[in-house]
Amino acid sequence: MSENIKAVKKYTIEQFQNTENIAGAALSHDGSSILYASDQTGVFNAFSIQIKDMLPTQLTESATNAIFPISYFPQDKRFLYESDEGGNELNHIYLREENGKVTDLTPSEQAKAEFFGWAEDERSFFYESNKRDERFMDLYEMDIDSFTSQLVFKNEEGYNIASVSPNKKYIALYKTDKPNNSDMYIYSKEYGIKHISEHVGDVDYLPVTFDQSSNHLYYLTDENHEFSYLKRMNLTTQSTETVAIEDWDIVMAKFSYNYKYLIYAINNNGKTEVKLLDTATGNYVEIENLPEGQISSVSISKNEGKLAFTLNSSNAPSNLYCYNLTTKSLTRLTDTLNPEMNPNDLVKAEVVHYSSFDDLSIPAIYYKPHLEHNEKIPALVFVHGGPGGQSTVDYNPLFQYLANHGYAILAVNNRGSSGYGKTFFKAADKKHGEVDLQDCIEGKNYLASLEYIDENRIGIIGGSYGGYMVLAAMAFQPEEFELGVDIFGVSNWERTLKSIPPWWEAMRDVLYKKIGDPYEENEYIRSISPLFHAKNISKPLIVLQGANDPRVLQEESDEIVEAVKDNNVPVEYIIFDDEGHGFTKRNNRIKGYQAIKQFLDQHM
Repeated sequence: MSENIKAVKKYTIEQFQNTENIAGAALSHDGSSILYASDQTGVFNAFSIQIKDMLPTQLTESATNAIFPISYFPQDKRFLYESDEGGNELNHIYLREENGKVTDLTPSEQAKAEFFGWAEDERSFFYESNKRDERFMDLYEMDIDSFTSQLVFKNEEGYNIASVSPNKKYIALYKTDKPNNSDMYIYSKEYGIKHISEHVGDVDYLPVTFDQSSNHLYYLTDENHEFSYLKRMNLTTQSTETVAIEDWDIVMAKFSYNYKYLIYAINNNGKTEVKLLDTATGNYVEIENLPEGQISSVSISKNEGKLAFTLNSSNAPSNLYCYNLTTKSLTRLTDTLNPEMNPNDLVKAEVVHYSSFDDLSIPAIYYKPHLEHNEKIPALVFVHGGPGGQSTVDYNPLFQYLANHGYAILAVNNRGSSGYGKTFFKAADKKHGEVDLQDCIEGKNYLASLEYIDENRIGIIGGSYGGYMVLAAMAFQPEEFELGVDIFGVSNWERTLKSIPPWWEAMRDVLYKKIGDPYEENEYIRSISPLFHAKNISKPLIVLQGANDPRVLQEESDEIVEAVKDNNVPVEYIIFDDEGHGFTKRNNRIKGYQAIKQFLDQHM
């Protein structure tokens, strides 16, 4: 192992968290500035940056609730943003005027509102809200002269709203009735709702956008294919043709402002690739000198000359970039890594595959620490959220922090994960806590096979569904892992499935078919719920929970912690009073991540 030994500087969690987190990239109407979210102040706020001089400006000053800007107005520097209360996911849409005045445009107290998109005439925007019926998201149109809204689609059957045609005549809808099967619909005032995806067997259909003429609907489907690809349908004849097909899932597609470009994203083995298609020529446009990494939040200027986006890699946090499509020049606008940190001290993740108990190949993202001594090191199996979900080759400050202090991380994409085809995705249906847990155990065995990993010091960590997998491992396979780190994980599926947020009504039956029906299959649901088997937990456990979490209620963590305490097992519990399903505030992440490392140091 001596050839791999490298001296690296050790950084504190405060140093890692003093790296700026940014999200979003919305270009202004004149292409001069980019609107984005940053937690530079410790809480996400709205910022803008001038492309010419690269000077950032803070636009909002929240000290409590995270603010995520959505879009500038089409003709000026006013902008819209979304924010909730302490992570409760009841987002409202706010207007921030150029003089700094802020107005809540969707003030219904117990309702959720989400921006949908600008109308083609730029005199209004669409948004979704469940203010009429908490179970379903209706579509509204808000006039930007009077800021009054009208209902344009009353959603009474649990449809998902996908796109509005440029002429406002059509609304594309879809409905998922079970994993791997969904249907596509078109709504118009003229004829109501029309089903446009008649098929046999399990096929997914996801409408994404219309063409400029409103005559064609672009959609993603896995019809006769293992992965999703892009097609379009003539709405008059319902004839279809393939637009783009890749070896992996196409996950997003949209047009630029004047429909000069079609841009789509591919989930390539845990890495995001973006392609830009010139609609006039059918040729792909190369983005030259692009650094290695994952592109997200792509925005094209109204004159279609600039491309703004964020880019990160496993060992570099997200930064804002602007690409000039005319001069083919790329400019990085931000430098978010804490200047106290040397990027060479961070680790570069690699995609690995290992065989599970039945020889199924399991993909994973592996973070190998810089080895500093000829001694074996501890490791963690990380499980992502879901069900579904995926670990990707993105920058993860917790992984980098732990790797910097000598912990190897294997982020497992167990069967049931997204991104690896529809067969892989449904392979854990009604088998959760069983076959997917075995994949995690085989991940542990993969780590143990590496010469520099201490096979007796391998733990398991995960959040949300991954937190459930942690508890499942501790309860159902109590000797496999040395400890568990549960971040707002499900302990009692019976309660969680009966108390899912009301605005998830459209997905309720799908969850029941994927995990189990808590009303019709109660005995099975209890058999896979760690809370009812907590007496088996014998290894140290730490639990982190947001008090306002609407998805995994605090009771889930309260009860498992009490049950484990009854076993006289070391257990730590941290509750964040001002967080929901995820920790958005820097001070809370510092507290939580530091507690995780101290727990690992003590028990492993």
